[in-house]
Amino acid sequence: MVDPLTLLAFVPAALALNLTPGADMMFCLGQGMRFGPKASVAASAGISLGGMVHVTLAGLGLGALVAAVPWAFDVIRWVGVAYLLWLAAQTFRGGTKQQTGAVPPSAFRGALIVSLTNPKVILFVLAFVPQFVVPEAGPVLTQFLIFGAVLSLGGFVINALVGIFAGGLGRKLAGGGQALRWISSGIFVALAARLAVLERA
Repeated sequence: MVDPLTLLAFVPAALALNLTPGADMMFCLGQGMRFGPKASVAASAGISLGGMVHVTLAGLGLGALVAAVPWAFDVIRWVGVAYLLWLAAQTFRGGTKQQTGAVPPSAFRGALIVSLTNPKVILFVLAFVPQFVVPEAGPVLTQFLIFGAVLSLGGFVINALVGIFAGGLGRKLAGGGQALRWISSGIFVALAARLAVLERA
C-alpha cells in the first residue's frame, strides 16, 4: 500500500516531529508529575488515539472541511481552552502530594479530549501527511492510516518516556506539595493560553 522508500523517508521526519515539544508532550509531562508514570503512559495512549482520529478524518476529507470553516475551527479551539482551564482549576484545588495510586480516568480521557480539541493537529495532519501520500500506490485512506500509525506509535513512546521522567521529578517535589500543584496547574494554563492565541494558517 505504501512504497517502502516513501515510508523510510517518513519515519525520520515523523520522529523529528514527535520529539518537538507540543501540547501533547506537555500534557503527558503534567500527568506524570501529578499522578506518576502509569498516568503518563495512559495519557500518551489517549494522545495517540486522538492523533489516529485526526488522521482518519483527514483521510476521509473531513479534516479539510473543518480547517476550511472558520467557525468550526474556533469552536474546537475554544472548547479545548475551556477544558484545559478546567483541568488547571481541578489540579490546583486537588491534593498537595503526588497521587501515585490508581490511574485517574482524566489521564487517558483528558489526553484524548486535549488531542481532539487541538485544531493545530488538524492543520498539521493536512499539511504534513499528504506530502507522502501517493494516490497511484493504493487507497488514500489506507496510506493515511499507515502514516498515522507511525506517528502515533512514535509519539506514544516519546510522550510516555517524558511523562515517566516527570513522574520521578514529581516524587522529588511531593514534599513541597504546593510547588507541585502550582507547576501542574501552570502547565495546563500555559497550554490553554497557547491554544487561545492559535491562529489559522
